Amino acid sequence: MLDEIEPLLRELCAVAARETMPRFRMRLDVDNKEDGSNGFDPVTEADREAERAIRRYLAEHCPDHGILGEEEAPLNPDAEYCWHIDPVDGTRAFICGLPSWGTLIGLAREGKAIAGVMHQPFTGEMFLADGETTWAIRGDERKALSTSGITELGDAKLMTTTPFLFADDIIDGYRNLEARVRLARYGFDCYAYAMVAAGHIDLVVESSLKSYDIAALIPVIEQAGGVVTTWTGENAISGGSIVAAATPSLHQAALELLDRN
Repeated sequence: MLDEIEPLLRELCAVAARETMPRFRMRLDVDNKEDGSNGFDPVTEADREAERAIRRYLAEHCPDHGILGEEEAPLNPDAEYCWHIDPVDGTRAFICGLPSWGTLIGLAREGKAIAGVMHQPFTGEMFLADGETTWAIRGDERKALSTSGITELGDAKLMTTTPFLFADDIIDGYRNLEARVRLARYGFDCYAYAMVAAGHIDLVVESSLKSYDIAALIPVIEQAGGVVTTWTGENAISGGSIVAAATPSLHQAALELLDRN
């Protein structure tokens, strides 16, 4: 399967981009998947049509595989191979015209993330993990990526989407961590994880993620030398509270602070 993974991931990204790019920076209807009193979880035609296009392609080329996607019901999720799809990770950025969203497509085998891609079609950037190496691909250019090598919290650059997403029972752990790092920045969704793989960001800490939010990004970071787990150090494939770190030492230091709650 991994012998064919890069061409397949690249084609899936192209399939999705044909649905997302014509709708980016256009006026779109935006639906709220949450009850209005409980918050705002936006979805657009771009999200829905991109996922449908990916599913159609996989149904034709990988009919025995499972699919877990954000916008439609799971399909054969207990299959040996299962795809995890977030057609527009960062829909809030998408509807604001900001190019910090991306298409996430990950492949897991028996519950372990083995390959994946984050594609930002507006900038033309692709961060692709092929089972051994993470590549930054843009047009005809490709470069093998490695994480920063930072081991100490005091030297680390940290990102999270926003601290307001942390529940009351875990926010203190996050604050403890942010107080120890060199620099903290907010926003950028999946793009922040790609920057860990590229060596520009050292830590990403988030909570309440779904499997399709993180499955593609696990191999992108791990195959560049980083570590991705839950806050309790477990396999992050199912989502939840997540720590992505440039090195095992930095990851362990972050876990120790987050676990103080």
